[in-house]
Amino acid sequence: MNFGKKLAALAVAGLALIGTVACSKSGSSSSSSSKIPKVTQKTTVVFWHGMQGSQEKTLKSLAQDFENKNPKIKIKLEQQGDYDNLQSKITSTLQSPKNLPTITQAYPGWLESAAKNKMLVDLKPYINDKNVGWGSVAASGIKEDMLNGAQIKDTQYGIPFNKSIEVLIYNPKMFKEYGITKVPATMAEVKKAAQTIYQKSNHQVVGAGFDDLDNYYVLGMKNQGENFSSKIDFTGAKSRKLLNYFINGEKAGYFRMPGSDKYLYIPFTNKKLAMFVTSSSTETWIKQAAKKGFNYEVAARPSKYTMSQGTDIYMFSHASAMQKAAAFKFMKYLSSKDSQIKWAKETGYIPVSDSATKSDEYKSNKDFKLPAKLEDILNANSLYSVPVIKDSSATFSQLTPIMQSILSAAQKNRNVEKAITTGKNKFDAAWKQ
Repeated sequence: MNFGKKLAALAVAGLALIGTVACSKSGSSSSSSSKIPKVTQKTTVVFWHGMQGSQEKTLKSLAQDFENKNPKIKIKLEQQGDYDNLQSKITSTLQSPKNLPTITQAYPGWLESAAKNKMLVDLKPYINDKNVGWGSVAASGIKEDMLNGAQIKDTQYGIPFNKSIEVLIYNPKMFKEYGITKVPATMAEVKKAAQTIYQKSNHQVVGAGFDDLDNYYVLGMKNQGENFSSKIDFTGAKSRKLLNYFINGEKAGYFRMPGSDKYLYIPFTNKKLAMFVTSSSTETWIKQAAKKGFNYEVAARPSKYTMSQGTDIYMFSHASAMQKAAAFKFMKYLSSKDSQIKWAKETGYIPVSDSATKSDEYKSNKDFKLPAKLEDILNANSLYSVPVIKDSSATFSQLTPIMQSILSAAQKNRNVEKAITTGKNKFDAAWKQ
């Protein structure tokens, strides 16, 4: 999730100056000190989001349904482009708190400084309120690890919304054609299968790829026992092992990263790629891009850990008490069983509620491959997300360009060692911004 360094620097510098002013005008980040009102008058909730295509269409449908059931509340959806644009818009607007929306999609790392400067609302009182919330955390039915992932410094600032995990998507027909009898369950098996496919196809089909290079690195280190932090030695033995695995495959041709096509579902649906590790939400795009009759399957990511991704919804403290109450009612609605089943069935994201995940209605969805296998995948893999610590978001955003430079050097037979050294310098510098 890259954004302009200058823009981020200005926002971070400005937060220290505006934090006190924002707090004095908006009050504390916690709402426990005042009673949460019922929504008794016409109230507008502004929601910034980064959903596009069928995802945006479904979000609009959910918002309309909510308004029909809550006629006093108007949900004003404001699409901000992709995630990069959304993050940049939030970052720049933090300098002018009055211009922020009521709620926004975001990753917690984007809002670390906002939380520190009390510009976010602690949602615990809303969760525990029986009028706008559930009455308790347990009653919400939201998966505990996803709810915890929406915390910043142990405070529940967010409610999970559009969530995905990394999975392995593969072409079963190609597997059969090239003699792959077992779906890879480890990275070693991915490498072996990819080499076989590349060789037996006379170099016409790339064996495997990884869509998200930042996730590749973070999960690769986690699977070796290293949490994502400034303590990682980018040129250390564990990091070298991880880098060399991909570098060797890129050089030999049996691995590939996203290139000018940006996303690997394009070569995959064009039968130029046999399998790739990607977000579970990629199913949506495969279905749109594939020709009639194209078949694919979904399996667990071939590692102990998989990445829990997708944004949460956060509320800004500048909003009025009535807006906050209305906004939380909408957040509660979006995370409900029925809403999450509709969202998952039409977008390919996974439900955030256990009741939705376990429901027959979700499991019987024939439009996507994942539902019937989701519980097995979640039980087999441990969920991991980028920790919300100082500079983690900025450093994570640097990983994709760092990896691209290293792998491009390998692909073009340039000085890989120089690219790795440069990558280390950028990685270390990002932790010290």
